[in-house]
Amino acid sequence: MVNLLLLWTLAVPLAGAAIVAVLPDRTGRKLACYVALLTLGLAALPVMWRKAGMWLEMDWAWVPAFGLRMHLGVDGISYPLVLLTALLTVLCCGYTLWHTPEPGRGNVLSSLLLLIEAGILATFLAQDLVLFFIAFEVVLLPMAAVIAVWGGPARRRAALKFALYTLAGSVLLLVGVIAVVSLTGSGDMTRVPALSATAQMWIFGVFAFAFAVKSPLWPLHTWLPDAHTEAPTVGSVILAGVLLKMGTYGLIRVGMGLTPDAFRQAAPVLGVLAVCAIIVGSLVCLAQTELKRLIAYSSVGHMGFILLGIATGSTIGLQAALVGNIAHGVLTGLLFFLAGAIKDRSHTGQLTELGGLREQAPWLAGMIGFAALGSLGLPGLAGFWGEAFAIVAAWSRGGPLWTTLAIVAAIGGALAAAYLLRLLRKVSHGPLAPSLEGVHDARWPEVVAWVPLIILAVLLGLLPVLIIDPAAGAALISEAVGK
Repeated sequence: MVNLLLLWTLAVPLAGAAIVAVLPDRTGRKLACYVALLTLGLAALPVMWRKAGMWLEMDWAWVPAFGLRMHLGVDGISYPLVLLTALLTVLCCGYTLWHTPEPGRGNVLSSLLLLIEAGILATFLAQDLVLFFIAFEVVLLPMAAVIAVWGGPARRRAALKFALYTLAGSVLLLVGVIAVVSLTGSGDMTRVPALSATAQMWIFGVFAFAFAVKSPLWPLHTWLPDAHTEAPTVGSVILAGVLLKMGTYGLIRVGMGLTPDAFRQAAPVLGVLAVCAIIVGSLVCLAQTELKRLIAYSSVGHMGFILLGIATGSTIGLQAALVGNIAHGVLTGLLFFLAGAIKDRSHTGQLTELGGLREQAPWLAGMIGFAALGSLGLPGLAGFWGEAFAIVAAWSRGGPLWTTLAIVAAIGGALAAAYLLRLLRKVSHGPLAPSLEGVHDARWPEVVAWVPLIILAVLLGLLPVLIIDPAAGAALISEAVGK
C-alpha cells in the first residue's frame, strides 16, 4: 500500500486537472490550489522511507500485451526535483488565484498547470523507458498552450517554436527508447543494459541531443528566450523552475545510467559545450535590453554549470549538478515572479524604460536584488554551491582540458555577476522612470508566492547538505561510468 503513494502523487493532479477544467472560473482556481497542496503533501512523504537506493518503488504490468510496465520509483536524485515541482505548482496556482492574465479563464490555466505538474512528476518518478518517454511528452502540449493563449503579443510564434524544437528532441528520444527496448528486450532504467560499444555511442548521441533540446543546452537553446519573453509569469516560473530540469535529469538518469561507456567517451565534448554555454550565455546577457529575455539567457549559463558537473562524471560533480538544478529552480523561478510583477506594473520589460524602482517600491526592489545576488552565486545563498563545486569537480579531474574548463567556467561566473549587477543598476537605481511612477509596492498575495522561495534560497545556501545528503545515490551512477 505504501508504494501506491507514488501512483497517488500522479493521480491527484491528473484528476484535479480534469475537474478544474470544467468548473466555473473562480471555483476551479480555488480547487486547483487545494489539489496542488495535496500533491505537495504526497510528494513530501517519501522521505519517511529514505534508505540506500530506491526509497519507494512500484512495478506492475501496465499493458502486458506490449510489455509496458507502470514502474515508478523515488530516490535521493529524484526526490528534491519532485518536491520542487510540487512546491512551484502550489505557488503558481496560488498566484493565478489572485492574478489571471488576459484573456481570463483562470480555471483552464490552472488545469493546464496541474497537467504539466503531473507530466513532470511522472518524468522524475518513471523507472521504465517507455513510461519515461510518455511522461516526457505529456508536458509539451499543455506548456505550448499556456504560452499560446496567455502569453504576450508574439505568443503564438513563441509557442510554435517551443513545440517544434521540443518535438524534434522527442523524435530522437523515441528513437533511443525503441533502440534500447529492441536490443535488450527491456526498458528497465534501474539496471545497465548489455549494449555493444557501437550501440551505446549512437544511442547516447540521440539521448544527449534530445535532452539538450529540452534543457536547453547551447547551441540548441534558441527557443528558450522567445518562450520566456512571451509566456505569462506562471508559465515562465514553471518553465525555468522545473521543466528545464527534465533534460539534465534525463541526461543523468538515462544517458549516464543506461550508456555509461558512451558517456565516458563523450564527457570531454560535453565539458567543452558546457563551458561554451556559460560564456556565450553570459556575454549575450550583457547585451540584452529586455528584462525577461535577460533572465532567460541567464538560464543558458546556469545550465552550462549543471552540464559541467554532469560531464565530470564524478560524485562531487553530479551532486553539484543536482544542487545547481534545485538552486536554479528556486532563484530563477523567483526572478521570473519578480520580473512579471515589474512588467505588470510598468507595462514594459525594456531596461531602458525602467529605473529608480527602489524609490517607488523599495520592497520589490529589495527582493529582486536578493534574487539577483543569489543567482550570481553569492556565498551563503543557494546559487553558490552548484557553480562552485562544478568548477571544483572539473579542476579535480586534472589534465590540461579539464583544468582549462574549470578556469574558463570561473571566468563565466564573474561575467554572471557583471550582467546581474547591470540588471540591478538598470531596474532599481538611477532616476525614477516614467513607466514606474505611481506603481505600488509588493502586495501580500505576491509576497505569499515569493517568500517560500526566499526562505529556500537562504536555507539551501546555509545547509546544502539538505540536497547533497539525499543525493548520495549519485555515487551509484558515477561508479557506473568508472569515475
